[in-house]
Amino acid sequence: MANLMAYIVRRLVFLIFVLLGVTALVFAVTMLLPPGVRAHLYVTNVQQLKPAALKAVIDKFGLNDPFYLQYGRWLGQIVQGNLGWSVTGGSSVVEAIVARWPYTFEIVVFAAPLIIFFGIYLGVQSAIHKDGLIDHVSRIFSIVGWSLPSFWFGSLLLTIFYSGLHVPGLEPLPLSSAMQDWIGNVRDFHRYTRIDLLDGLLNLHPEVTLDALLHCILPVIVIVTIDVALLIRVMRSSMLEALNKPYVTTARAKGLSKKVVIYKHARRNALIPVATLSGMLVAGLLGGLVITETVFNFGGLGQWAASAALRLDIPSVLGYAMLTAIVFVIANLIVDILYAYIDPRIRLD
Repeated sequence: MANLMAYIVRRLVFLIFVLLGVTALVFAVTMLLPPGVRAHLYVTNVQQLKPAALKAVIDKFGLNDPFYLQYGRWLGQIVQGNLGWSVTGGSSVVEAIVARWPYTFEIVVFAAPLIIFFGIYLGVQSAIHKDGLIDHVSRIFSIVGWSLPSFWFGSLLLTIFYSGLHVPGLEPLPLSSAMQDWIGNVRDFHRYTRIDLLDGLLNLHPEVTLDALLHCILPVIVIVTIDVALLIRVMRSSMLEALNKPYVTTARAKGLSKKVVIYKHARRNALIPVATLSGMLVAGLLGGLVITETVFNFGGLGQWAASAALRLDIPSVLGYAMLTAIVFVIANLIVDILYAYIDPRIRLD
């Protein structure tokens, strides 16, 4: 236990330096922009976007000073929670992120467990039934799923379940924008968490929670179908490699049951590369589902980032980049801790 805690502490200390490196890299990219554009990173209200006000911002924060001085001032603004003004969101970048992350979270909270569960389960079953029916079906599904463009698959599902094709007995599913339009008219509805799934229950309005679930169905299907395909392939390869290791042969020679050999010995060791991939997939989901959210008009971080990029909204794009980088760094930390749990030998490295 002491070794595990020491391992976690070392990773946390290392995390601080990684985050500083991320901020330095992001700020270095902004130095390619003229001072008038970089001034938007320090703006706190819409009035400061006027030319005269921007000139005052440039002078105040010394945007013509050397890199290290500007970086220190910008880092101070970041610590205070100022990432600039989002023209796309009509608010500060932080407020725009806070307003939109719950919609992305609603997709992730359903998609991530399904991706990890089915990816591991089907990958294991495919490996232990190598060249059998389950293996062939899983491989076909993984190849097809990974080959599907998310925008095409999402548009196809919209055509089938929302409009165009009227299948008898099949009720059309709602689009996210419709929910955001009507939920504001619900009487005495308070945004406790900003997550419609939870706020519907907390406000004793189960119809809101049900509608939020319906809005999540199609985006979750798209994300799970595509991402689980990759996880199946990695889990299958890792499991096949583990089943051919000497320790598995030894376990079988000792007379251990097939179930114990597969699920206690082989699968545990096969999970190490899968843990890495799972962490990156979930981090990617938390960072925002740019294409999927745009197709379904979901209003989350991904759609906001796409709109900001189209409008050359530099503070919003950089704020999204910072958020994504932080999520991936934290995901790497969690994966490192999972490594230490799965394989205790890693704690001693």
